[in-house]
Amino acid sequence: MAASAPRTAPAPPGADREAGLDSHWDRRFRAGSIAPDFTLDLHGHTLDSAHARLDDGLMQAKAMGARVVLLIAGRPRPVDAADRGSRRGAIRAKVLDWLAAGPHGTDIAAIRKAHRRHGGEGALYLVLKRRR
Repeated sequence: MAASAPRTAPAPPGADREAGLDSHWDRRFRAGSIAPDFTLDLHGHTLDSAHARLDDGLMQAKAMGARVVLLIAGRPRPVDAADRGSRRGAIRAKVLDWLAAGPHGTDIAAIRKAHRRHGGEGALYLVLKRRR
């Protein structure tokens, strides 16, 4: 029996494309037929307040039993690592790090780019794991 090819380095928790979702979900995301259960908008926040709002919002979404969260974080900007704290796009540049390192990382089944009608490049879908 031949050994399988090695996989690429693991993604941060919750960002693994294969974990938790089947192709039906991806088709629905691409078609824009998913209706988010909860919307979390980080526009107008500082980095500290956006991080706190993200944690509080995800706690609220989980308490409500939401499955798909629309996270509006702004469009990604070409931001150097040294500029992440002060330039436009700083929140978007940090969001995935916050999700991976935060208390809700293990509750996220997948992260996908939002459909154009839900904000396109300026937003993400967070698919929360089902409660059992």
